[in-house]
Amino acid sequence: MSSPEHQQSPALIRPAFSELQASELVESVFGLKVTQIQPLPSYVDQNFLVQVPRASKASGDPLKYVLKVNNTESSKNSDLVEVQSHIVMFLKAEGFPTATVHPTKGGSLTSLMSVDSGSETRSYLVRLFSFLPGKPIAQVPVTPKLLYEVGKLAAQMDRSLEKFHHPKISSLHRGDFIWNLRNVPLLEKYTYALGQGKNREMVDWVLKRFNDEIVPKLSCFRELVMLRTSTFL
Repeated sequence: MSSPEHQQSPALIRPAFSELQASELVESVFGLKVTQIQPLPSYVDQNFLVQVPRASKASGDPLKYVLKVNNTESSKNSDLVEVQSHIVMFLKAEGFPTATVHPTKGGSLTSLMSVDSGSETRSYLVRLFSFLPGKPIAQVPVTPKLLYEVGKLAAQMDRSLEKFHHPKISSLHRGDFIWNLRNVPLLEKYTYALGQGKNREMVDWVLKRFNDEIVPKLSCFRELVMLRTSTFL
């Protein structure tokens, strides 16, 4: 159990769309008829794997997409979500195996959906991405060669993103964002979740080394964009 200070912020409400609601959303916003839908893992957003039929004259398996519904807090920052979408599109154009963003019926990359929850109206930004088949790295044997390839791909993405420009790119700079590597020390307040044992000892050791050896040198490192991909957390 978590203590009160570790409870989720009241401002951040995770979406709770049913599969039927998500199917209707895909049809009304993106103009696609859903034949099959299932939930996907997520952290604070909500994701669905969606199947739609191909055009009547096209052959092959149904098309697959990922419907992403942002939580209420990130849905307030439309500039950030827009930049994230354009980064995905930029990397796709650069030849990286990233998803594509499927536009709404009106040609936008996102749509803001307002939902009456009874006591209040909540708004969620929704997007539709093409589905990338594959296995998460956690589900395959980890080898030195695999780790090398992952590192090589990350370096190539970093180099390509040096060329990325967008008028709202400053929205990526969030001071206390937990996924910013600059903010590793913020993880200290969550280590309680590990309980006591070797995992906790290892994490505490890493955090201490980060505070002692990295924090004093942070100004020497070049900042870069880090994407969370897989199922789009």
